[in-house]
Amino acid sequence: MQPPSKKICLEQTSRNTMANNIGFIGTGMMASSLIDGIVAKGIRTANQIHCSDPYPPARESASKKGYNATESNADVCANSDCAIFLAVKPNCIMGACKDIMEATDSGAVIVSIAAGVTLESLEGALPGRRVVRVMPNTPCLVGEAACGFALGARANDEDRTLVKTLLDAVGVSMEVNEILLNAVTGVSGSGPAYVFQFIEALSDGGVRAGLPRTVATKLAAQTVKGAAEMVLKTGKHPGELKDAVTSPGGTTIAGVEALEKGGFRAATISAVTAATKRSMQLGGASDEEIANKYAL
Repeated sequence: MQPPSKKICLEQTSRNTMANNIGFIGTGMMASSLIDGIVAKGIRTANQIHCSDPYPPARESASKKGYNATESNADVCANSDCAIFLAVKPNCIMGACKDIMEATDSGAVIVSIAAGVTLESLEGALPGRRVVRVMPNTPCLVGEAACGFALGARANDEDRTLVKTLLDAVGVSMEVNEILLNAVTGVSGSGPAYVFQFIEALSDGGVRAGLPRTVATKLAAQTVKGAAEMVLKTGKHPGELKDAVTSPGGTTIAGVEALEKGGFRAATISAVTAATKRSMQLGGASDEEIANKYAL
């Protein structure tokens, strides 16, 4: 019997059927956020989610939401005919792949969100399977993720559409060449930490200028959120939007000058390149290869 077609999975996305189940091996923070978003958007019902975790409280939490939670990876594989997400730590990925290979192939595409684990490694551990590698980020917790994904050699257009549909349930997703997933890691994977630091620093500045901490932090966070929405909704270059609020001889240009003197722009660029380089190292690239091939 042939495995179920991904076209069937997509056509029945909005139906409340027992088929087209999605599996998650691992129910940590990122996986739980993805599952919750997929169900909240009506892409799948809670009963169409099968997940495994060795940690009893994690299984209990998933069960309370109506998901089919188990300790057995084999059970997840047996009951997931559309997609199986590998949502375990990188050092556990090979064990999870072994469990998948020992189970009957249901035709599900395998989607890895394990940081630094390459498609080559995944396909080596999952011979004959269709594989997609994803780099999500923590704002998926609030439905505002920025995800990059890359298709493996056997993955097809239906897998592309399916994975994008699932990822877009918790934010936005963009397909890139796998080698660029390292840069995605540097920008959006690690980026929330940079932004949190900026919000904290902006709040510190407000406190230094006399604002209460709660007021300063709320204003700082909302300012970042509002500015980000302007970039996304207007489509204008960030520099153009900056110039629109930077009056000659005014307060904003004085602040911008202080940021430039402090190396704000250079430090941010360095943060992205450092995180990108580290992602390459975690993927097995040597410092010599990174320097010669990618000039990092």
